[in-house]
Amino acid sequence: MTDARPSTPPLPIVAVILTKNEEAQIASTLDRLGDFEEVVVVDSHSTDRTVAIAESMGARVLQFSWDGAYPKKKQWALENATAGHEWVLLLDADETPTDELLEELREVASSGDDDVAAYDIPLLYRFAGSVLRHGHRVNKRSLLKVGLCRFPDVGDEDLPGIREVEGHYQPEAGGRVRALTGSILHDDRDPVSSWFDRHNRYSDWEAHLRARSDLRREVAKRRSRQGQLFDRVPFKPTAFFLYAYLLRRGFLDGQAGFDYAFALSTYYWQIGVKTRELKQSRARVEG
Repeated sequence: MTDARPSTPPLPIVAVILTKNEEAQIASTLDRLGDFEEVVVVDSHSTDRTVAIAESMGARVLQFSWDGAYPKKKQWALENATAGHEWVLLLDADETPTDELLEELREVASSGDDDVAAYDIPLLYRFAGSVLRHGHRVNKRSLLKVGLCRFPDVGDEDLPGIREVEGHYQPEAGGRVRALTGSILHDDRDPVSSWFDRHNRYSDWEAHLRARSDLRREVAKRRSRQGQLFDRVPFKPTAFFLYAYLLRRGFLDGQAGFDYAFALSTYYWQIGVKTRELKQSRARVEG
């Protein structure tokens, strides 16, 4: 990218964005990444104008073709899109750093803190048109030191739901992991119906994990601490709603806070129903 602030040197970090048919979002995302030394778009053969828009805005574009085996897309990006850089900020097509995070990234890049391999960054989430400031929050291990972090093969290549992109687990870090306070804005501006479509697929993946205890353990070890704890909680739909809406004060976000907490609680209900169906089907076959 070439539009960094004139008086400020570019951030010595490569921003890597994962895309597939993101023409509605990619321009606004790239527009927020002008501070970075390099921006690389790792695309999955988009059939819309994603690539043309990215190239017109100065991003380098690499094409990823998944062959059904490891590595999946994020690990492939770490191996192929980061040469010449010490740090990589790994983003989805609808994720952008806030101003507060950009300031922290400058501090990280100049700190010389050699034993730190990764930073966990909180997500601000836009749901149904509103940015949520309360309720359930996710920390994403997005700032990675090149060569010290990897997404391992957990054995889920044959599971439905997510396929070419790694599932809901964190990359392994070969060093100390610290946390930043500035946020990544997960700026989801798609219709809310697309959220339900995605989470229907995600719940397929989660259900197949739960139906295979060995695979579930492999993934659970690589979730965040919060994710590991919640994986063991009984009555997840009710527990999540009470946690997100009441304990974490999601009600302060008004209608959007209620809708988000309720939508995610039904997501956990979906996982439970699908898991029971898979186990019943397996029992009938084995019986």
